[in-house]
Amino acid sequence: MFKEESDVEEIVSSLSKSVSIAGHGRKDSFLSKPKLERMTLKSMVKGTRNMLGRYVGKWFYDKGIPFDAANSPYFLPMVNTIQRARPGVKPPTTYELSGPILDEEVEEVRK
Repeated sequence: MFKEESDVEEIVSSLSKSVSIAGHGRKDSFLSKPKLERMTLKSMVKGTRNMLGRYVGKWFYDKGIPFDAANSPYFLPMVNTIQRARPGVKPPTTYELSGPILDEEVEEVRK
């Protein structure tokens, strides 16, 4: 996964300490916590996984998504694709999800 501890340190340090929760104007307390002086690779990966879980959870809770949606055969491929995306790749818009992307999925089901 990560070749060196410095790779993980770079990812963790690139996270903004003042990320606001989208549309709410509040600081996210998870990212505002002070950085530990010396973190091990294992603890950084664990912290990154915890952060991922927290944000996925917030999305599930905010939109009332059933928890068993995490058992969908499409959930893990979605997470893996997000992990491989380069920084700066924007998520699909509401329009894209309800229009062109939906049309592609409907077409695939019809085949």
